[in-house]
Amino acid sequence: MISFVPNLLLIVPVGFTIGVLIALPTGPTNLLGLQRAVERGFFGGVAAGIGILLGDGLLALIAALGVNAISGAVRLYRTAIQIVGGLALMGAGLVLYFSKPRFTSVQDAASATLGDYIWDIPKLFLITITNPTAVLGLLAIFSGVSSFVEVDSYLDAFTMVASVMGGSLTYWIVVSRLISSIRHGLDEERMARINQVAGMILIGFGALLIGEMSMKTWHA
Repeated sequence: MISFVPNLLLIVPVGFTIGVLIALPTGPTNLLGLQRAVERGFFGGVAAGIGILLGDGLLALIAALGVNAISGAVRLYRTAIQIVGGLALMGAGLVLYFSKPRFTSVQDAASATLGDYIWDIPKLFLITITNPTAVLGLLAIFSGVSSFVEVDSYLDAFTMVASVMGGSLTYWIVVSRLISSIRHGLDEERMARINQVAGMILIGFGALLIGEMSMKTWHA
């Protein structure tokens, strides 16, 4: 750690940056969040983002409070985590692929509130915390961060988690606003194709997770 810089002043920007990075659309959960923004507009994307960031925040808190202990638990129960996560992703993908697009018009989206999409928050939260990619990714990030930023107290841990969630929330607000400003060019037919592609990607991710674990178990 840089000794002449107070620890909390390092934790806040580092945590904020981590929050933005983990919110980028590099995994199936974040892809689903973007799909919600395209289909439902600004508040749909923000609701999905809140569900994701709450899941990431919980994982970040666990990692910040004890990387080594949690890493051992994750390794011990990795098979169960990966199978449950894979099934959850496949289930979400199948629902998305076969569901009729609930495309919210520009007018309806403009009059909507966050409460109209409140149920997306627990849905995305559960998908996030059962996604082994998110779990292992956050543990890896915190393992690396701990080499130059000390998280050695409850204040440090909660500050780091709050900063991570702040970065993630900022990302989802900005991206949802951007998507809501350009989504007017979509219709239900195009939205159906987007849902099918997103659903196939989620199914593929889930099948990959289950297939990888099945191969490891078979060769064990």
